[in-house]
Amino acid sequence: QVQLVESGGGLVQAGGSLRLSCAASGRTFSSYGMGWFRQAPGKEREFVAAITRSGGTTNYADSVQGRFTISRVNAKNTVFLQMNSLKPEETAVYYCAATVFYSGSYRPNDYNYWGQGTQVTVSS
Repeated sequence: QVQLVESGGGLVQAGGSLRLSCAASGRTFSSYGMGWFRQAPGKEREFVAAITRSGGTTNYADSVQGRFTISRVNAKNTVFLQMNSLKPEETAVYYCAATVFYSGSYRPNDYNYWGQGTQVTVSS
């Protein structure tokens, strides 16, 4: 089992940047595929980005491709999401998630463990 704790959320103006971090407990972090999802009020949780166990392959939602970057440092049990050129419509709670079997997946149901989320608010 793994526990995930996100940090780095906050208030930023449109066009600005934020870097989210997700710290994982345990000694088997490198055995999990990792993903970032977000959920705005009244909307379903949506895929943002995913990274495979080794970090060799990444996957992005079309809406964030070219602006967001997911990365991981297995030695530090941490996954990051660098977000640039943020838009007001990207205001949401951002969640980190870990998957045992579906590394790189965009489907929320493929993920076994979730963090508590961190709020990102983008002002116009």
